[in-house]
Amino acid sequence: MSDIEIARQAKMKPITDVAKKLSIPESAIIAFGHTKAKLNPDYLDSLADRPDGKLILVTAITPTPAGEGKTTTSVGLTDGLNRIGKKSIVCLREPSLGPCFGMKGGAAGGGYAQVVPMEDINLHFTGDFHAISAAHNLLSALIDNHIHWGNNLEIDARRIQWKRVLDMNDRALRSINCGLGGPGNGFPRQDGYDITVASEIMAIFCLATDLDDLKNRLNKIVVAYTRDHQPVLASQIEGIGAMAVLLKDALAPNLVQTLENNPAIIHGGPFANIAHGCNSVIATKAGLKLADYVVTEAGFGADLGAEKFFNIKCRNAGLSPDAAVIVATVRALKMHGNVAKDDLSEENVAAVQEGCSNLVRHIENVKSFGVPVVVAINRFVTDTDAEIAMIKQIAESNGVKAVDCTHWSNGGAGTESLAREVVELVDRGHANFAPLYPDEMSLWDKVKTIATRLYRAEDIIADKKIRDQITMLQKSGYGHFPVCIAKSQYSFSTDPNLKGAPNNHVMAIREVRLSAGAGFIVVVCGDIMTMPGLPRVPAANNIDIGDNGEIVGLF
Repeated sequence: MSDIEIARQAKMKPITDVAKKLSIPESAIIAFGHTKAKLNPDYLDSLADRPDGKLILVTAITPTPAGEGKTTTSVGLTDGLNRIGKKSIVCLREPSLGPCFGMKGGAAGGGYAQVVPMEDINLHFTGDFHAISAAHNLLSALIDNHIHWGNNLEIDARRIQWKRVLDMNDRALRSINCGLGGPGNGFPRQDGYDITVASEIMAIFCLATDLDDLKNRLNKIVVAYTRDHQPVLASQIEGIGAMAVLLKDALAPNLVQTLENNPAIIHGGPFANIAHGCNSVIATKAGLKLADYVVTEAGFGADLGAEKFFNIKCRNAGLSPDAAVIVATVRALKMHGNVAKDDLSEENVAAVQEGCSNLVRHIENVKSFGVPVVVAINRFVTDTDAEIAMIKQIAESNGVKAVDCTHWSNGGAGTESLAREVVELVDRGHANFAPLYPDEMSLWDKVKTIATRLYRAEDIIADKKIRDQITMLQKSGYGHFPVCIAKSQYSFSTDPNLKGAPNNHVMAIREVRLSAGAGFIVVVCGDIMTMPGLPRVPAANNIDIGDNGEIVGLF
């Protein structure tokens, strides 16, 4: 059966019953129908004195077209923990509409390890992304309106940093001309669109701790520069209150359930390239107060998602993870061992062994943050015992245990062994988390530290313009910010074709962007799309409503 067929067979419980598993009173539930709700922020504030549960990050090897399954494993692990008697909750990102109608698909898990209602979650859900898009575009409109009515701030229209956003893949909007049609329509200029998940407001939304912190961060956004290169802040445009009004209700985290009726919080969804790729701080902190074990995930492989989770989110929010799960598949490891996609179903132990160089690199990297590791082998029916044994052998030789899991086909029953290993790992208390670099390290050295220690690059390079930009940011008071490296997710290097664990490559910095409200510096290496395009045959071509009123073609 397809994911959507499995999801439709789910026997969902009323969301109030799901909330009772976490001892959440009905008065703290803001219902969106019978099966999804928001959690009242005032209730969450009342939990401040409760001790925190244990935080488990699910990350993965470097992504391949063969798939890895972080979200599926996150959901399956949560169900597995609840099956062995632990009070557990999963905290995930919300899916973007763009990939749903493009080629990537949804982000609600798969098989028998899903969060439901799957169709709602993958489409409009509770409207959070629409609110973020509206707040972002309100600021865009206010900037152009300010210029139209005299431009007292002396904004240089050529140096406006603030694009518009849309939660859809639309390549035609990457670069546009706006303000055409005469004096009444503003001043003509070149502009463009990003996808909503690449918006700085999305990053701010997911790093803010409450409404006051949200507004404070919105105030700090640098939207443009004057002719003499002075920054213009969003606070000077005078629309922060209105933006906060649009975002106020969205700031409450969303409660849904897994197929096994265990609680799940799904909230926020920044890109894992141009931003930090994690669900909201508010959601994670709520989970830690409500459950004994919180399972969360970070986007792409551990070199991007886990690194940013540790260096940006945990640093920002004061979180200290207790364990990390690195998801791997036999199929993906074969691709890192240079096996073609069409040949992945054939047994090839040697290719698995070669591809495990990628897994070993990720194990070493996650351990460098002081976080203990377990490997989850997301098992496919075509995997052989010899291939699985090779992964376990290599993991063990690197000081970690690898557990094969069948949650896609068996749900929580397929992750009980993984759940027990995670609990044992957490209970040992060996976690000694620390970010990779201190706040006071220079921005250039922060980038170099990540590149050389995690990517195993020989060095980093940049032209004089980029170096001057970094120096300017350092002198302007942003040197204490963490860095958010945007590069290909398909390799440790900036070349997506370099599989496995490449060494001694050189990482070239192409662009530097300030996200002053979010509180990090984006360092762009290679070609990074902030407005994706649709593939030749987009998923949208096959999505429809059947005669019975049910959605068809959605996964």
